[in-house]
Amino acid sequence: MSQEPVKLLTIGGSDSGGAAGIQADLKTWTVLGGYGMSVITAVTAQNSQTVQDVAWMTPHFVQSQLEAVLSDYGATAVKTGFLGRAELVMMVSAMLQKYKPAHVVIDPVLVNHRGQSMFPDAVRQLYLAYLLPLADLITPNLVETAVLLQTSTIDSYASLCRAATRLHQLGAKNVLIKGFHDGAELVDVLFDGQTVTDFRQPHIETPNTHGSGDTLSAAICAFLAQGLAMETAVAQAQQFTHRAIQRAADWQLGGGHGPLALLGD
Repeated sequence: MSQEPVKLLTIGGSDSGGAAGIQADLKTWTVLGGYGMSVITAVTAQNSQTVQDVAWMTPHFVQSQLEAVLSDYGATAVKTGFLGRAELVMMVSAMLQKYKPAHVVIDPVLVNHRGQSMFPDAVRQLYLAYLLPLADLITPNLVETAVLLQTSTIDSYASLCRAATRLHQLGAKNVLIKGFHDGAELVDVLFDGQTVTDFRQPHIETPNTHGSGDTLSAAICAFLAQGLAMETAVAQAQQFTHRAIQRAADWQLGGGHGPLALLGD
């Protein structure tokens, strides 16, 4: 008999184009050998070029999904993505406290692809109050970090490290800030409260990066559930995501920002 896979739950939005959100998470987990489950917060009508419409699930229905999954299957690790509404942030926090999964990864989806904040400031405040204290890891990009901390754009390595320290002080056990450009390299910085660790990869010039943040955080979630230490999980997830971008660099599936190639080795 084959060994049972680790059970992984993603809480977020559905991408009809298949590149990001729930779809990216489930594809990532399938490739990495996990058993992926999903709780949908919103259904989007989107493609490689634009988000045309969004239909929100009610808080009651999101809670019903969470109860259904966690009361039966449970989950070794949970990842949150597109939450977007104050009542959903508070309810998800309450459910995570009730069921206490071993690992919680918070990917704070707060801005659109143009770097513009999508939600009222109350959502930002509730992330800080209700989700950061539960996070084994929070994975904002540079713009999401600036939104969370209400700071100016992070434009230096020193400001990057200060931001990571501040998010740790606000409650997250580990902080991974993604996507700092350092010459020809992209740098992700992990801070565990004591040590700053850099993860560097060559920048790949391609428009096909839609869902890269989701893929990275989902891969970290899977590796943590499989028992890897945080630094190792982040390193392997970054390598996995980099390969997925590299493989799809020349794809032309649509007219805009295409998906990653989430394929097994």
